Amino acid sequence: MLVPDKDIWVTGDETLAEHLERRGVSRRSFLKFCTAMAAVIAAGGVSTGDAQAASITPEFIAAKLGELKKPVLVWLQLQECTGCMESVLRSGDTTVESLILNLVSMDYNELVMAAAGDNANQNLDKANAEEHILVVNGSIPLGEAGAYTTVGGKSAEQVLRESAEKAVAIFAVGACAHWGSVQASRPNPTGAVGVDAIIKDKPVVNVAGCPPIGEVITASLVYALTYGGPPPTDNQGRPLFAYGNRIHDFCPRRARFDAGEYVQTFDDSAAREGACLYQVGCRGPETFAPCPITQWNMHTDWPIGAGHPCIGCTEPQFYDRFTPFYQVLPEIQVPGVGVEADATKVGLVALGLVGVGVAAHAGATAVWERREARAADKINLPLLGDLPTREQSAAPLVVPETPPAAEAPADGATTTEEQS
Repeated sequence: MLVPDKDIWVTGDETLAEHLERRGVSRRSFLKFCTAMAAVIAAGGVSTGDAQAASITPEFIAAKLGELKKPVLVWLQLQECTGCMESVLRSGDTTVESLILNLVSMDYNELVMAAAGDNANQNLDKANAEEHILVVNGSIPLGEAGAYTTVGGKSAEQVLRESAEKAVAIFAVGACAHWGSVQASRPNPTGAVGVDAIIKDKPVVNVAGCPPIGEVITASLVYALTYGGPPPTDNQGRPLFAYGNRIHDFCPRRARFDAGEYVQTFDDSAAREGACLYQVGCRGPETFAPCPITQWNMHTDWPIGAGHPCIGCTEPQFYDRFTPFYQVLPEIQVPGVGVEADATKVGLVALGLVGVGVAAHAGATAVWERREARAADKINLPLLGDLPTREQSAAPLVVPETPPAAEAPADGATTTEEQS
């Protein structure tokens, strides 16, 4: 139980352990939180080969966090919908109380702070004057000299640059902060870009998703607080412990994919029986995300578990690359996928579409061969091939009007029409 009149950090040498004890947070509650964070980090570490993440323990997290002295957090919300903060607020277990009210001194956040107006701006200026962790939700609109989003008379770009100056770690949380998300989709009228398009002199950790899972946001911050720096990332800047595997690799419907058992419409018998959602637009084979492992709402459900295909929201430019969401891209069947096809035969099916190679499936062999190359930043993470340039993204999609012609039947074979 928290003690309301003792919520303020004591200036000076008060450690986090002392702060929690003074606030009435029991050691048991603190270790429970650390256990949940260790589970999220270690689970991804094991599957990606990250030895540091895989070996993390609740006791180690508790010891490191307990030594901290007033870690300051600045949480900006720029051009966005507040969904990422809501994801943390409503995560169910590792809640905002656990992270923001107990572990750090969050000196600025538009959504949950009590201060407003000039007082809020003064809080931000004070926090920016000392070392702090910076979390950013939302894209940065550069169009019309930044007029599309202003805070306290300053453009989003100016607010970001000022807050990043003394930041010891920067987290771009959500697809908007990662690459611009919906606002940056063509024709991108506000000129929206992600945080790492503005901040070039410091590493930016992209906690991707629309929104990201609340526990992953929290675990990313806890990792930085525990180790004194950001977690290892892939070549999209995403934490490896969370984004090191494709959804396809751990999807509970993977066996149905390999068996060629697909949902064709959302009301067919295959949908009711839990068949693979690839034919109704699932982007799981092309999307790196922790959803099937961590899941949502205290590990109770996630989109595919609820019967909805993955839309690939952790991947850059997903809105332009993956729409229309409920159709296979491109609109052709994948040959050779079924119980008879092994991983080598399935392989990587590259199909050109607006400069993007669309991969329908990568077998286990290809996944393991790519893992070392991915860590060395030698390939693009999405199994779709190279990301489109801005110019390519602005071009209209070219979808064949008619499907490829069917192969002629072998000599002596009869067609369905002839049989009827």
